[in-house]
Amino acid sequence: MFLEHLKSNPTINNKTTRSIIAGAIGGLAGGAVKGLIEHFLPVRKAENRSAQLKILDDLSTKITGTPISVQNEELAEQLVNFPVGASVGAAYGYGKKDKDQLNLAEGIIMGTSTWVSTHQTSLPILGLKEKPTDVPIKMQANEFIAHLLFGITTELVRNKVNQRLKK
Repeated sequence: MFLEHLKSNPTINNKTTRSIIAGAIGGLAGGAVKGLIEHFLPVRKAENRSAQLKILDDLSTKITGTPISVQNEELAEQLVNFPVGASVGAAYGYGKKDKDQLNLAEGIIMGTSTWVSTHQTSLPILGLKEKPTDVPIKMQANEFIAHLLFGITTELVRNKVNQRLKK
C-alpha cells in the first residue's frame, strides 16, 4: 500500500527520491537481518556492552538521570540499529540512483565498508568498542558475516523496491 501511494505521486516518484526510499527500505531490511544474525552468532563477549547501548546509556543518564534498564537494553539497541540501517541504505540507494540493475557485489562492498568504517576504526577510536586486536577472531568473523548479509539484503531489497516503484 505504501509503495502504491508512492508510485501514484509524481512529485515523490522521481529517480532520486525513488532511489533514496528504496535504499532506506533496503537498509531497514538489512538491519533486521543483521540483528537476527547477531542474535544467534555472538559478536562480543557477554560482559561487553554494544556501542549503541553505551551511547544510549550516556544519553539516558544525561536526560533522565538513570541509565537504561537491563530489560530495555535489547529494545534500545534496535532503536539505534534501524535508523542507522535506514540511513546507510538511503545513502547507498542515492549512490545507485543511476544503476537500476541488481549488483550483489556492490551490496557486499557496502556491507564490508560499513564493517570496516565502524567496528574496525571509528568505534574503537571513539572508545565505544575494544580494539580489533582485542576481539576474538570468531567474534570478528561473526560481525563481518552480519555486515556482509546486511549489504546483500540491502541490495536485494533496494533493487526489488526500486523496480516496483518504477512500474
